Amino acid sequence: MSDAAVGRFAPSPTGPLHFGSLVAALASACDARAHGGRWLVRIDDVDEPRAVSGAEGDILATLARYGFVHDGAIVRQSDRAPLYDAALRELDARGLAYACACTRRDLEGAPLSPAGERVYPGTCRDGIPREKRRNRQRSLRVRVGAATVAFVDRLQGAQRQDLAREVGDFVVRRADGLAAYQLAVVVDDADQRVTHVVRGADLLASTPRQIHLQQALGLPTPSYLHVPVAIDASGEKLSKQTHARALPDDPLPALLAAWRFLDQPAIEASSVEAFWARASRAWTPARLPPVKMLPAPRFSYAV
Repeated sequence: MSDAAVGRFAPSPTGPLHFGSLVAALASACDARAHGGRWLVRIDDVDEPRAVSGAEGDILATLARYGFVHDGAIVRQSDRAPLYDAALRELDARGLAYACACTRRDLEGAPLSPAGERVYPGTCRDGIPREKRRNRQRSLRVRVGAATVAFVDRLQGAQRQDLAREVGDFVVRRADGLAAYQLAVVVDDADQRVTHVVRGADLLASTPRQIHLQQALGLPTPSYLHVPVAIDASGEKLSKQTHARALPDDPLPALLAAWRFLDQPAIEASSVEAFWARASRAWTPARLPPVKMLPAPRFSYAV
């Protein structure tokens, strides 16, 4: 097995895995194996207040029951604060980050981007305004300047984002002192030498921010492939927030449903072991539906 290709699956321990999680895990694992590479599992628990007791154990047990085999030790973001702090110090030392005292309420009137996100107006970019200095909590934002980030997604094609117009200076350390997701994922992927990021298309708009940070920190940029996310009958993404049901105890029907959801070549399997033996060889990214979302199969566990 070559060490040249490294993929990863990075669930958050906020609840059990659901059909949408399975789609992302299956795509990332098959893609890594198809490249003759390694597949890692990382627990993205940087947002510690949202972590649910017992969720990590349930996630790992589900992956094992479904036949996923990861390489190397499980990495947890909650153990990696020194790495994030070092990256934040580097950004600060280079004049690329600044303290911000704005609250969410302050930003309610900020303009909306084409994607529906609030665009930070630069309120604290040149120093915290006098009227905001009473707010002792400070986040840390990275300067985007006039950066326009372009990249080619392996499925979604050419992407381009004007960070100043569509995002603004974004948070890399939250006001509660925790590293923001955008920074943590960049540091982790570089530290673990991840070369192929395969994940849901709901994260496509975050990728330019991550590439901007990679460039600012002198880190390599992985190859990206964003697969369709599964949505329920009301058009909502399957997630813990939309009360997506946990995966069933019987893994094979769900694995086959996720495989079909990704429009992969038809395979027959009477066991989980047989499924993986065939899926690893049959994985065909060119067949993936080049859309951002698809309805989940109408199974009782998926909606």
